[in-house]
Amino acid sequence: MIELILRIINKFKVIIKFLISGGTATAVDLGFLYIFTDIYKIHYLVSAVLAFVIAFCVSFYLQKFWTFRDDSREKLYAQLSQYIAVTLTNLVVNTYGMFFLVEKWGIKYLLAQIIMSGFIAIFSFIIYRFIIFREKKETKLT
Repeated sequence: MIELILRIINKFKVIIKFLISGGTATAVDLGFLYIFTDIYKIHYLVSAVLAFVIAFCVSFYLQKFWTFRDDSREKLYAQLSQYIAVTLTNLVVNTYGMFFLVEKWGIKYLLAQIIMSGFIAIFSFIIYRFIIFREKKETKLT
């Protein structure tokens, strides 16, 4: 039974690590969203943007170096610029989604952020895994 569990974990290791990294970044995002909105009384949309930027830094570091085990420094700036492009797209989608869910559907801002984070996570994994941090396939000379 333990062997089966270990095989399943190994097979889905990247997805598990992505979820842990994303969960950590999401916790940072939600934590700062709460702090900015409820403690510092900043409007929830401004708070969402600020929290998103902080979570970005956490997310990039964890995804590049831990999840996808990409220790290369020569691709760092190219990956960072691609990651920023995806993140800015996510930021726009997140902000509009938050506005829609909170203002139009009356959902509490923290729940709205959790919902938006789920949608963004699926989109991001696909882009990160297959475009930004894709493994370089070695070509064999025959």
